[in-house]
Amino acid sequence: MPDAPGLCELLRRVGDEELLPRLGRPGARLKADGTLVTEADLAVQARIAAELAQRYPMIPLLGEEMPRAEQERLLAGSVEGIWCLDPLDGTSNFAAGIPVFAISLAYLRHGRTQLGVVYDPVRSECFHARAGEGAWLDDRPVNPGEPPPSLAECIAIVDYKRLEPRLAANLATRPPFRSQRSFGSVALDWCWLAAGRGHLYLHGGQKLWDYAAGRLIFSEAGGAGGCGAGPGGPPSDEPGLSPLLALAAAGPRLLGEWRQAVVALSDAH
Repeated sequence: MPDAPGLCELLRRVGDEELLPRLGRPGARLKADGTLVTEADLAVQARIAAELAQRYPMIPLLGEEMPRAEQERLLAGSVEGIWCLDPLDGTSNFAAGIPVFAISLAYLRHGRTQLGVVYDPVRSECFHARAGEGAWLDDRPVNPGEPPPSLAECIAIVDYKRLEPRLAANLATRPPFRSQRSFGSVALDWCWLAAGRGHLYLHGGQKLWDYAAGRLIFSEAGGAGGCGAGPGGPPSDEPGLSPLLALAAAGPRLLGEWRQAVVALSDAH
């Protein structure tokens, strides 16, 4: 099994050497799907792929910046498991000079994420977790802490852009929470929730490389919820390439109240 400290060291070195020097001069261009890619995305993916191949030659890598057919082939096979890498989560932030982005790396085996590492080079924070062993920020355990007693006292991390329009409009005009944030980096969303830097989460379309590492870190920290097909359904543990809705909260009680509120606002006129 790969070790988290070694992977933290790798992501720290690559992030500090490849991302930070390019911040403010990203060389961004549009991909076929309309999203941005920068020189930094490609440089980070190339370096991490090369180093992982040296250390763990039997484990292939599924990267965001590779053809979908290749991603599907990797996800369907490999006895030894696969790496899942987002070399720059928060590319739009990075391209605009907004200092909220991260490298996200997960190790998946038998359809489950076994290890997740997320490195934030701006704050020099490395979050990591191994399935069944808790979550950590550098060398300190993390957890969401005691959640607020009601939704009305919560800070919610909500990405309106990918939500169904009626739900987005109702949340914006009739919010059941105290305050709302949207940071533009899914991996950091999950990690900051894990560390208690927010209480509720809703995001309308996350891809595997967005959530694979961060969702494990959040779950191992004691958070409740995850990714699934819709706000009323259970989270899915099966890795796939289709975008999933993320709904989560700092604890089970709060998650139940949050899910009820989201379902009600989805149906309200």
